[in-house]
Amino acid sequence: MGKVVATITTSVDGYVTGPHAGPDAGLGIGGERLHYWVFGGPWSYAEEPSGEPDPVDKTVLDNAMARLGAVVCGRNTYDSAGAWGGSNPWDRPLFVVTRRPDDQPDADKGFTFVDGFRAAFDRAREAAGDRDVCVMGGAETIRQALSAGIVDELVLTVAPLLLGEGTRLFEGFEQDIELERTDVVVSPWATHLSYRLVR
Repeated sequence: MGKVVATITTSVDGYVTGPHAGPDAGLGIGGERLHYWVFGGPWSYAEEPSGEPDPVDKTVLDNAMARLGAVVCGRNTYDSAGAWGGSNPWDRPLFVVTRRPDDQPDADKGFTFVDGFRAAFDRAREAAGDRDVCVMGGAETIRQALSAGIVDELVLTVAPLLLGEGTRLFEGFEQDIELERTDVVVSPWATHLSYRLVR
């Protein structure tokens, strides 16, 4: 059985989006900077990102993909990403946590809408087999995974910026969780911090 890895990018001051995140600005106003590491530098909502990640960041992405069996994300992430252009960006099953499971316009494009986090996770775990399940966010979905006690590894990618407002990763999260750092990878665009959850 693979691991359950919760992963998300945050600013230094703990925001996973800038203000006013939505379909026209998936990471919020100014939030593009959170994902400079994915595209190897600046990009904007006005143009489709076309850059390649720095070799260090590419290794991080490649290592995660090599173990990946299934993905879980929240409906806000799905909507804010514009449904990734209407097509699952991974060649793995993607389960979208939603309160509206019947509102599934992209059933034939690799998305499966599931009512509630636990049900989505259970389906992802089954689909992943002996590979990893990635819980990719947004913030609420990451918090639900941590609260459920099913996360083996938490990967926080810290982008070198202060957003000042937006969506906080741990807003209202009060559960006591002990972490053991297992890896730190630094690139020109981000610091990737890996933690094992101590049971």
